Formats: sequence, structure tokens, C-alpha cells
Amino acid sequence: MIILNGAALTLIIVLVLMIFGLIIYNLSIYKKIKQLSNTNEKVSNLSVLQKFIETIGQDIPADEKIKTINNIIIEKYNIKYSSIVVFNGVEYILKATNVDERFSEVLTNLHNDEMFKDSILTATPKYVTINNANEKLSYQQDEMARSKSAMFFPLYIDNIYIGYWIIESEQMHAFDNLDTSILRTIRDNIVSVLKTLSYQNTVENIHRKDTTTGLYSAEYLYGKGKTVIDGYDESSICMFTINNIEEINEQYGRTVGTEMIKEVAEVVKDNISDEYIFVRYMGPKFAIVFTGVDGESVSGFVKSIKEYIEEIKVKTGKTKNKKSKEEIMAVPLTNFVIATYYKGTGIEELTKKLEDYLNESEKTDSKIVCI
Repeated sequence: MIILNGAALTLIIVLVLMIFGLIIYNLSIYKKIKQLSNTNEKVSNLSVLQKFIETIGQDIPADEKIKTINNIIIEKYNIKYSSIVVFNGVEYILKATNVDERFSEVLTNLHNDEMFKDSILTATPKYVTINNANEKLSYQQDEMARSKSAMFFPLYIDNIYIGYWIIESEQMHAFDNLDTSILRTIRDNIVSVLKTLSYQNTVENIHRKDTTTGLYSAEYLYGKGKTVIDGYDESSICMFTINNIEEINEQYGRTVGTEMIKEVAEVVKDNISDEYIFVRYMGPKFAIVFTGVDGESVSGFVKSIKEYIEEIKVKTGKTKNKKSKEEIMAVPLTNFVIATYYKGTGIEELTKKLEDYLNESEKTDSKIVCI
């Protein structure tokens, strides 16, 4: 039996206390490191979210924004492959990917793969991987084993399924230890972005071609047209109307009125550059956007266009009286208004202002006004 003297016992007690102190200190350091790691992670996620917000605010088409956001995800989270597929109610569209184009059909048909069907139905992520190099993921079909791990995320907006996001790796078990909460945050951000961009996409694609003139409708100015217009710091928008179209319709019939609108559109198209945007705004109103040209520079040109239009003569099929063989010709009376558009401002507000001016003008007005 070993009997410890007072000095030895005191030393042991001191050593035990030191060990406990070191354990407590190490636990404290571990907590601080974990907190710091979480803080850095939060800062990193905030940085990515800020990039998302900046991208949404850019004056570029919605589809380009989705591609940019996918590239941010790939770069910031060091992901090998990332693809965003959207279901538009009719078909699946590959909105963004860094995977080779020859695999596009595979990526847009993942909803048909048995391993992902349940994921879509239950709105839960699905992680798949292989265990040896001779295997391949089922959805890869006949392609080479491009990826050996994948995380599949179904996307929902307000409980409505809109598609999916999939990330892939060339490594087996690549996502075993990945914090899925980060991926869920990214997924939620993707959904938020898609929800925001759906409105922009609607505006960009709502325009149509007028069957009478072959021109785009007014909506073109607020979507795809605006992208072109905002390529310049300053442009001029000219709106004009055929003041006497109602009288032409009443006196000679709508067929003559329709022919008049066709003729006016043709004359303008023949006399302006293809670089400018020309739309049928509404009814007898038309709009021309002189991209990159200030108001003073277009005034003289607009005057010439007005003169060309008012030289138009459309056959009415009627004569001055029963004895006369001279056919009455319908001639347009036009009213023009011009304003300057500055990049980044509300083009719809400006066109509404031009429209209101023409609506409030007297039917007999036939002039060019800059406002």
C-alpha cells in the first residue's frame, strides 16, 4: 500500500485541477471556434445572398439572371455541376447549367427517374451516390459516368411544384458530410429568385405581333425592347396617332381604315433604321424609339416621317357623286409628340404621358410637339 505524503497529495490535486482547467479551456475555445465558424458561414451566406440581390437588380433578361445566379452558386460553394430546371406547365426547360449541352435531355427528364419521383411528391431533397467506380447513377442512362454523387432538390413556390435544382460531383460520397442546411438555404434563395423573375419573364414575353401591321405590340417596349433601349444612356420616344381614323371607318368602312393603318406602318418601316424600335402602341397609335438619339436630333427626321405619312392615299371605292368617275381617296391626319427617355427610368410612365397627351389633344391637331 502506497502512502502519499502531504506534498505529493497536494501536487496530484493541483495536477487534477490543471487538467480540469485545460478541459474547460479547450471546451471554451471549441465553442468560440464553432461560433466563429458559424459567423463566417453566415457572413458567407449573406455575401451570396447579396450577390443574388445585385443580380436581380441588373437590367438584363430574366433568363440571363438565372444563369448568373447558378454561376454564383458554383463559384461560391465550389460545386462541380449545378443545374436549374423549371417546369412551365407544359414542358421542362433547362434554365441554367454548367453541364455539357449533350446532357441537356438527361437533365430535363430527371422527373421521370424513379429515384427522384418520390422526392418531387414529398418535396424532400434526395442524395444519391455510388459505392464503386464501376457503377453509375441510374439517371445517367447510356452516358459515361460523368458524376458519381448528386443532390436533388425539388422546387416549390407557394406549394406549387415548379421544377428542380440538382448539384453533382465527380467524387463518390462527395456530399456525405455536407451541411444540408446550407443547401436548403441556397434552394430557398433559388426559389425566391425564380418567383421574382417569373414576373419579369412574363413582361418580357407578353408582347405579341399585331396581325394587321406585323409590328410588335406596346408590351415589347417594357420587356425585350427595354433591354435594347437601355443599352443607351438617352433615347427619344416618338408617339403618333392617326387622328381621323374614326371618320375614315365611319365614312368608308373599316376595311379602308385597316388598309390605312397598314399603309402608315409600311411607310414608317421603310423610312426608319432597323436599329430603331417601331411598335403599334394601341389602335391608331404608334410609337418609335430612336435609340441613342436625343430629342433635338430627331425633330427634323420626325417632320419628314409625318410628311411621308400624310402623302398616303387609300382608295375608298367611292366617288364624289354618281356622275363622277373620280374616286375619293382617304388621307391620314396625324399628331406627333416626342419625349426623351433616360436609361433606368420608367419607360411605361413616359409612354403613358405621351398617350395622355394625344388623347387630350383636339382631333383637328396636326403637329409635332416635344414635351
